[in-house]
Amino acid sequence: MKTVLIRNAFPFEHKEIGNLLVRAYSNLEGFPGVDEIPDYYNYLQNIGSITVNDSVDLIVATTDTNEIMGAVVFFKTMKLYGTEGIAPQQKNASGFRLLAVDQKYSGLGIGKKLCFECIERTKELFHDELIIHSTKFMPIARKMYTKMGFKHSKDLDFTKNEVEVFGYRLYL
Repeated sequence: MKTVLIRNAFPFEHKEIGNLLVRAYSNLEGFPGVDEIPDYYNYLQNIGSITVNDSVDLIVATTDTNEIMGAVVFFKTMKLYGTEGIAPQQKNASGFRLLAVDQKYSGLGIGKKLCFECIERTKELFHDELIIHSTKFMPIARKMYTKMGFKHSKDLDFTKNEVEVFGYRLYL
């Protein structure tokens, strides 16, 4: 395997990351498609715009030749987390959303490396917990989160666009 570098994305990478997110989420079996939730896919495609706020990092995993392997959005404060439910009101917490790995790098631990980066950044902020969300359409991700110590937290659950979204917490 090539060397994996984890860092904040550069602006010139934002379009490619948006493309990766759209591919990853539109290929989830059973997940609503572009025609069903166009606003969501537009948000994914233009994910770089979220980085205008210093409290949000678009983190990328790349090869040593800067080929994008995966990405995740890290929130230093939950008030910008952008979901339904109580998650945006959580204090002393960080969060991440929209974790995606390029299919050709699937199974190489890229998602786990991105998660660990979010955990480290949460610790650096001296926050007590890291909050994430997932759906039934993401069984591989949910299994990974559980193995990493995240616990399902029903108080963070919500439904959007007829998709049940499950909240998880990792207490640090």
